[in-house]
Amino acid sequence: MTKKIATAALIMLFMVPAISPQSGEDSRIEIYNLRYHTHPSFTRIVVDVGKLREYFFDELSDPDRIYVDVFQAKLNPILHTKTVHLDNDYIHEIRIAQKNHTTVRTAVDLDLSKIDHYRVWHLPDPFRIIIDIYPVKNASQAQPTDSGYSMARQLGLGIKRIVIDPGHGGKDPGCIGSRNTHEKAVVLDIAKRLQNLLRTRRGLEVIMTRETDIFVPVENRPVIANQKKADLFISIHANANPRKNYYGTATYFLNFSTDPSVNATAARENATSTKSIADMKEIITKIAQNSKIKESKELAVLIQECLTSRLKKSNKYTKDLGVKGGPFWVLIGGEMPSVLVETCHLSNSREEELLRKPEFRQEIAEGIFQGIIQYIQSLGKG
Repeated sequence: MTKKIATAALIMLFMVPAISPQSGEDSRIEIYNLRYHTHPSFTRIVVDVGKLREYFFDELSDPDRIYVDVFQAKLNPILHTKTVHLDNDYIHEIRIAQKNHTTVRTAVDLDLSKIDHYRVWHLPDPFRIIIDIYPVKNASQAQPTDSGYSMARQLGLGIKRIVIDPGHGGKDPGCIGSRNTHEKAVVLDIAKRLQNLLRTRRGLEVIMTRETDIFVPVENRPVIANQKKADLFISIHANANPRKNYYGTATYFLNFSTDPSVNATAARENATSTKSIADMKEIITKIAQNSKIKESKELAVLIQECLTSRLKKSNKYTKDLGVKGGPFWVLIGGEMPSVLVETCHLSNSREEELLRKPEFRQEIAEGIFQGIIQYIQSLGKG
């Protein structure tokens, strides 16, 4: 994959409904222009959106292309299925279309083997998304690039210090099972077991956001990780659901979601935050500056795979709920790859019984440990 410079991979207005059920008004913003200019050293593509909207970008292969999805948006009719053909040897064409009712996609068809790097960013007032694509200096002699290289891999970064965050604590018990099993106690035990594995088996420096039953505000936890200059941040939790028969394991990275179950989980985990509506501008800025989305997602995928694989060996009822993006306060502002692991559901009687067993909590710690080690090895530092 080409080198990405993700100065603004994702932005979000916190409450932007697609359609107001009371008024029937369409609150999607209209994307009104697509333009580009080819400079001697790069090509700039601009999507004129007008107002702040969440967006996400990535790249795909077969055929090679970069895409940017703008959410809660609609196309001006004059732009429907607009295609622009470029006269250069590294970009073929630019396309824009209504992907679905609430998402507009801009796709750039190109030859990734001829791209040195690209940058996706934005400017406010009026809000517009900018894609800068830089070709290799001698494109005709370029070799195909490897795929799957995040910024951490490109810079050859390793992992030495990890902050583990046992969720909740003190006056905040987290969720409580039918047998009075407190989330704060379960996750602290798992965190200590994980801390021991990382220290004894890999010699890594491990810092805990709490080592006893104390209350630490959720927004302070990534601050601790930043102050300690951590290379990874792992927040450990147990989940709950109104449906008592619902169960499973999931891992989250910082993102925004229209999935009601994800937002319900985030709302529960965010319940003790001291932030208010007045802090929204600061929060949006922090999310907009988050350049660790790709690394965080890669870490989440490996932890989820290793954790569920490990648990399936001892519990045939293990359910893989997957990797998801979610607006968790505890992940906002972290300057390192950060994930939140929802180990099991204390609201489910079977999973509560499992979480009460020390050997099962050890299996959880082992699974998370294996995921972290696989991530380290994927950086070429294992």
